[in-house]
Amino acid sequence: MKKLLLIAVLAVLTIGAHAQLPQVLLKDINGKAISTDTLSNCGKPFIIDFFATWCKPCNRELDAIAEVYDEWREETGVKIYAVSIDQAQNIQKVKPLVENHGWEYDVLLDPNSDLKRALGIQMIPYVLIVDGDGKIVYKHNGYTDGAETELIEKVRELTK
Repeated sequence: MKKLLLIAVLAVLTIGAHAQLPQVLLKDINGKAISTDTLSNCGKPFIIDFFATWCKPCNRELDAIAEVYDEWREETGVKIYAVSIDQAQNIQKVKPLVENHGWEYDVLLDPNSDLKRALGIQMIPYVLIVDGDGKIVYKHNGYTDGAETELIEKVRELTK
């Protein structure tokens, strides 16, 4: 009986660890509606990075990734979606911030925190890696200098 219970618990944990993205309707930085369950990268992994204009660690993380993003894309084909959780009254600050920093990410807006809430995210920065089949395979919150190295290592594991 204990073995059966252990197997059931492990099965639930495994399923939870490889969940699909929930279906939430967001807008891109130009106002086009995007359903999150349609996010993809032509069968290659992609990263979803939650940020806010007021979040200094978020901006440092996205800046650090921006410095190596061209290399990452060339090596692994990875794509990055940066999801702003700025509330509606601050949403107009997102596009100037992105342009000022020169971020070449696909930027999505989550002003009501619908996606953040659906994924159970408590704090930002928060990063997800989604594999080529659309399954969430890695989650990380917070940022320390150099954390982007671990991120690309996880992507490399998926592209081998």
